[in-house]
Amino acid sequence: MALESVSALILDDNAHMRGLLRVILAGFGVRRIEEAANCPEAIALVENEEIDIAFVDFKLSGADGIEFCNHIRRHPNSPNRWLPIVMITAYSERSRVLDAVNAGVDEFLVKPVRAVDVANRVNAVIERRRPFIDIPSYFGPDRRRRDDPRFKGPWRRSMDPGTIDI
Repeated sequence: MALESVSALILDDNAHMRGLLRVILAGFGVRRIEEAANCPEAIALVENEEIDIAFVDFKLSGADGIEFCNHIRRHPNSPNRWLPIVMITAYSERSRVLDAVNAGVDEFLVKPVRAVDVANRVNAVIERRRPFIDIPSYFGPDRRRRDDPRFKGPWRRSMDPGTIDI
């Protein structure tokens, strides 16, 4: 995968983690890598730079990564609602994963990160990006990883009108 033209943002309050991700991304050929230690810095970078993918830590001092995702996905003045977001965290509990998914992240990566896992997540958002859902209660990538050929309607839950019995 050629990543020379991809620009990345790393949002993490830990300088060592930002450095590790920078080295991994640069090793894959990413030439433009921006760093932010907090949400306001990251939002300003997304507003003023063309960012192609963001790596966002879940737990930050101050506003957390979920708040960044919510701003990008839901704020009326969002600079890029479609920005691919990879959430990175040391906390892999199901509730955290669900919080991230419900905030509209594209992919989830558990620390400690490995170069192969970063490559897999980058490839997923570039080569196999899921379609976006835009409804009043959610904006972001489809939470389902695969299409169900038996699905025959616009609704997404089994109890909604127009769905089929399984």
